[in-house]
Amino acid sequence: MKYTYAPKGVCSREIILDVDDNGTVADVKFIGGCNGNLQGISALVKGQNAKEIIEKLKDIDCRGRGTSCPAQLALALKEIVG
Repeated sequence: MKYTYAPKGVCSREIILDVDDNGTVADVKFIGGCNGNLQGISALVKGQNAKEIIEKLKDIDCRGRGTSCPAQLALALKEIVG
């Protein structure tokens, strides 16, 4: 199922996710932000379990902001899979 998340405190403006009923990430697309890095993150999380991704990315900080695009992805996934 497709979801859209509006990240807060980061350069990306939107995260578009496709997560199946088993909690597997089928696709992630970031709108805005550091294009190359976010394409890399998107490629790495495809096919991975959302709960495992959440644990790996939830505490990543970008430049002392207290969050990051990967951490915002973790928050989006947490909303989806709990």
